[in-house]
Amino acid sequence: MFALIGGKTKRVRVPDPSTVDLDGGLVLPRPLRRIVRLAVSLCTGRIAIPAHTGTIAVVGLFAATGYYGVSLGGHSQAVAQATTSAVGFAIEDVKVSGNAHTSEIDILQQLGLDGTTSLVALDIGEARRLIAELPWVERVTVRKVYPGTIEVDLTERKAFAIWQHGSDLSLIEESGSVIAPLRDNKFASLPLFVGRDAEAEAAKFYSTFSQWPEMKSRVKAFIRIAARRWDLQLDNGVLVRLPEHDLARAMERLATLEREHQILERDIATVDLRLGDRTTVQLTEGAVERREAVLKERTKRLKAEEKNI
Repeated sequence: MFALIGGKTKRVRVPDPSTVDLDGGLVLPRPLRRIVRLAVSLCTGRIAIPAHTGTIAVVGLFAATGYYGVSLGGHSQAVAQATTSAVGFAIEDVKVSGNAHTSEIDILQQLGLDGTTSLVALDIGEARRLIAELPWVERVTVRKVYPGTIEVDLTERKAFAIWQHGSDLSLIEESGSVIAPLRDNKFASLPLFVGRDAEAEAAKFYSTFSQWPEMKSRVKAFIRIAARRWDLQLDNGVLVRLPEHDLARAMERLATLEREHQILERDIATVDLRLGDRTTVQLTEGAVERREAVLKERTKRLKAEEKNI
């Protein structure tokens, strides 16, 4: 019988045969042995070096050094652009779609294209950012079409109204954001809003005022007063002062006056609807003078009649 004696057993590490020489000397690790063998083979001539290897190595060294210097100096983009442009990748055509107010010349100038810009070196992200800075551009997509074409697809902002602030006129979106200064008359049909804070409240008030289309068609300008209420400048010069609240009641009262008395066709300067219990009408200067003349004439006539009596 065999007896098993309990207890801990110790592991004995067996040395790797490749690291110990049979004579007791130390052997180099395998990676180093390969390098040593290659060096010995090169020195003894057992490995033949191809012709022009040294020249190629020197050229490669110079090229790597030059590239490092160009990159370190920040000129890699310019070098890449000049190189790729010279071999036929210069941008020759820019196709723009979706533009009504943004010209192709604006895009060319914004991107700095001069006929020698390389399509390969063009940074699409930077091009998209630059085009998006143009006033009318809301969204933009830029694509490269090799060998030398850029496709630009625009979504432009929509002009809602004209905003007059001081002596300046600007086109605004429905949100009130300014698009660009007003330069020509092609937007003359848009509603005109005047005054500080008018651009921010324009869309809301215009939507509410659309309940009275006949009156809206006669408004030449919507004037914001003290950031609280509105005045209406009509196309015949009459100024209608609206209240801060209860616009519907004021407009119904104006509609009744116009229907029964044609008040807006008379020789008046202002119709004041700000007070709920009465309407105040101010005559024009010419009307005041004529009225005073009539009153004077009537007074003279009455005095003459009194003398005759």
